[in-house]
Parts: sequence; C-alpha cells; structure tokens
Amino acid sequence: MPKAARISTSIPVSPAFESSDTTQFVTVALFSGIGLLISLVAVILGIQGVWF
Repeated sequence: MPKAARISTSIPVSPAFESSDTTQFVTVALFSGIGLLISLVAVILGIQGVWF
C-alpha cells in the first residue's frame, strides 16, 4: 500500500517580509505609473520617438 507524505501548506510569515513585499509593490507601481503617464503624454502630444 503506497504511503503519502503530508506537506504543510501554512508558511509562517514574519512582519519583515510583509513590509518588504509592500515596499516592493509600491516601488513597482510608482515606476509603472510614471512610465505610463510619460507614454500617454507623448502619444497625446504627438511626440515621435524610437518606438514609431
């Protein structure tokens, strides 16, 4: 009869990891938002760049 291994699905998370994840998310969101804003302004103003 085969035996199955029990794998725990709960992983303890320390507050330092949560803070780091939040900081990384905010950094990526701000960087993406600024890039999208610059791209939108460039398209609206009709500025031609290397992507055209």
